[in-house]
Amino acid sequence: MTRSVELPLWLLVLILLFAAVTFASHFLFPSVRWFFRRRFERAVTRINRRLQRPIEPFKLTRRYDMIQRLIYDPEVAQAVARHASDHGIPDNVAFEQARRYAREIVPSFSAFAYFGLAIGAARWLSNAIYRVRLGYQDKAALQQLDPDATLIFVMNHRSNMDYVLVTYLAARRSALSYAVGEWARVWPLSRLIRAMGAYFIRRKSRDDLYRRVLATYIRLATQGGATQAIFPEGGLSLDGALAPPRLGLLKYIVEAGARDPQGRDVVFVPVALNYDWVLEDRILTSAARAGERRFKARIGVVMARILRQFWLWVTGRYHRFGHAAVVFGRPLSLRDFAKSTQAGDPSDNPAAGPAGPQAEEGGLTPLLAQELLSRIGAAVPVLPVPMAAWLLLRHGAMSAELLTHHMKQLESQMAPVSAQHHSLSLDSAGQEAIRILLMRGLVVREKGQLVPVRAKRELLVYYANSIAHLVPQAPLGLGEGRDAASARGVSASAKS
Repeated sequence: MTRSVELPLWLLVLILLFAAVTFASHFLFPSVRWFFRRRFERAVTRINRRLQRPIEPFKLTRRYDMIQRLIYDPEVAQAVARHASDHGIPDNVAFEQARRYAREIVPSFSAFAYFGLAIGAARWLSNAIYRVRLGYQDKAALQQLDPDATLIFVMNHRSNMDYVLVTYLAARRSALSYAVGEWARVWPLSRLIRAMGAYFIRRKSRDDLYRRVLATYIRLATQGGATQAIFPEGGLSLDGALAPPRLGLLKYIVEAGARDPQGRDVVFVPVALNYDWVLEDRILTSAARAGERRFKARIGVVMARILRQFWLWVTGRYHRFGHAAVVFGRPLSLRDFAKSTQAGDPSDNPAAGPAGPQAEEGGLTPLLAQELLSRIGAAVPVLPVPMAAWLLLRHGAMSAELLTHHMKQLESQMAPVSAQHHSLSLDSAGQEAIRILLMRGLVVREKGQLVPVRAKRELLVYYANSIAHLVPQAPLGLGEGRDAASARGVSASAKS
C-alpha cells in the first residue's frame, strides 16, 4: 500500500485532469451555478419592479428544459408518429427531426442581454437615426389591461428598424418575444437574437411536423403568458401600403387562447409605425418592381452607407433621417371579440372589418386578422415626407410655400389621432420634408417649383401609400392597399 508507483508524466497529467473535471462537475459547478442563479434572480426581481408587466416565468425557463417540454408534448408526439408513418422512417429518426426543429425555434432569453444591451443599443440607434415620436389612441385602456392576460403586439412591417423601435419604446412595459424570419439565422446575429427572446420561424415551410412543433411552442408561450410581437403581413411591405394578413401565427395564438386551461385572456395591441425615410426603401421598391420578395442587401453596400454617415457626423454635416413614429392603437380582447362575433352575423358585425380574400375560409381568425389590420391602419402616423409625397403626386409641381399650405389643409381633413405625430409646426415639417426629398433626389427645384423626378416616382408612391388609406376619398385610388391598385392610381395621377 505504501510502495511507490512510477508513471509517465503524460499519464499523471491525464489523471489529474480527470480528477479536476470530476471535482468541478460534482462540487464546484453546482455551487457556481447556484451563485449565478441567485444573482440572476435578484436582477430579474429588480427589473420586474420597474416593468408594467413583469417577465413571465415561461420566458425564464432554461432553453434545454423548454426543448424537452416541447418535444415530449403529446401533440408533438402524435405528429412524430404520423411523420414517421407517412415517410416510412423509424420513429426515433422522426423524433430527432422534431428535436432539431425545437432547437431551431426555442429562444434562450437573457435578461442581461435584453435589458442591459438590447434596450440601450435600441435607444441609442433609434435616436441617432430618427426623431422618434410615440403616440397612443387609448392610453387609459392600455394602462388598465388585465395583468393576467397574454399580451400580443400586432404591428405593420415597414422596416427592419421596426424591431429596434418597438423594443425601445416598449421597454418600460414588458420584454417582447418576436417572431423572426429566416433572414436572422446567421451567426453571430442568431445568438444575440435568441438571447433577446426571439424565436425563429420558417415562413413557407410545408412540413407538417415543423408546423406542429411551431404551433405547440406558440401554444405553450401564449398559455404561459409570454408577451409576443408579430407582423400579421408576414413580411416587409414592398409598396408602402398595408398588405393582406397571413393567418398562420395568428391562428396558432387564437387556438392557444381558446384551449387555455387557466382561462387566460389574450389581448392584442395594434402597433402602427411610419417613417420619413425607410432605410431599405430602394431595395423594397426594386423587389416590388421585379415581383420577387427574395432580396438581399450586400454587406459591402451596407458598410459603405454606415461609413458615409459616420464621415458626415465627423465633419458636422450629419442630419437625422426625419421622423419615425410609433402609435399604440386600441387594444382588442380575444375573448370579447369572439363573443361579439358569435352574438350576431359576422357580415353585419363592424368589428369584422372589410372582407378580404382569406375571409372566405371562415372561422374567427380571418375576421380577427381583418379587424387588427383595420385598427393598425387607422393608427398609422401621418408624417411630413409621406404627406409631401402624396401631395406632389396629387397636385404635381408646386412651390415650397404651396406645398406647406396643402400640408396644412391635408392635416385638417384627417383624423386628429392619425395626423398629430410630429412635434414640429407644419411650417417646420414642410421644410424638413423638402430637405429630405431634395437630398434624396426625389424632387428638384426648377424655376422656384418643386418638381417630382420621374425616375424616382416609385419612391414617392411608396411613401404616399403609407397614408393614402387615411386621406378622405383617396382620389388617386392609392387607398386600396394593393400593389396593382397603387400602380394604377399613380399612373393616373401622372396625367392629372
